[in-house]
Amino acid sequence: MDVVALHRFVTEAGRSWAEVTVVDAAEAGPRHALNVCRARPAVVVSGADPAELARGLAGWRRTLVVESAAGLSTVDPADAVARPWPEPGAILCLAEQRFAPTPRGWAPDDWALPDDEFAHREGMVAVAEVRALALARLAPRPGVLVWDVGAGPGAVGVECARLGAAVVAVERDPVQCVRIIANASAHGADVRVVEAELAEAGELPRPDAVFIGGGGVVVVRRCARTGAGRVVVATRDLDRVVAARDALLEAGYDVQGSQLSAARLAGGALLATNPVTVLWGRKKA
Repeated sequence: MDVVALHRFVTEAGRSWAEVTVVDAAEAGPRHALNVCRARPAVVVSGADPAELARGLAGWRRTLVVESAAGLSTVDPADAVARPWPEPGAILCLAEQRFAPTPRGWAPDDWALPDDEFAHREGMVAVAEVRALALARLAPRPGVLVWDVGAGPGAVGVECARLGAAVVAVERDPVQCVRIIANASAHGADVRVVEAELAEAGELPRPDAVFIGGGGVVVVRRCARTGAGRVVVATRDLDRVVAARDALLEAGYDVQGSQLSAARLAGGALLATNPVTVLWGRKKA
């Protein structure tokens, strides 16, 4: 990767070197590069095929600036898929709307944010204690894709995006979908929102990790069939725990779990939160 040439390319494309994330697809892998493009507002990719990268960006609002033997071309991903690219060079992937992502070090100063950091309907948000455990088991980071299924107001998905992951939030309630967009914007994150039941969501890109905050065993089975390396299920319904565990075991996951029942200090007293059972499965090698 010729950094000087990339710097020149970014300048010619009208962007500042300080605002872009640089990814070498030949070194990190095309999937890693694609997920960084899904997560970040401005990404320079070297060593990638423009048509292949564009194909994976379907559903994300992005524009590509492609360096080739013909010069610089600014194209929509749908057009880039159909075009031949003789001797392609670097690619600049730009979000339609600029947002303020986590700094280059990618790890934010804090995570498992207080519940009131997210717009939500009372009792319909994954509380901070649950999010802390879920994030630890999902392991969101740059280059991976996370599904947030039954996302509600999207607190888990937004936190994953803050940690650098690309995120698809699947939620059937249109009011909650508006909340997801608002929460993502408030935290400088880019979350793709799919307003549908998972079964009706159409073809989604294969996830590396899945958080399931809503839905029964059918949803767990469907998510497990994606082959995601990690699946986390959170439920308040004890009747669903064994069925969800069995669904993950049948799909080839090592499964563990814990019931969280936190008591928060408030005004000198301890106030209990509703208990939530969290299961997490890791795909066996």
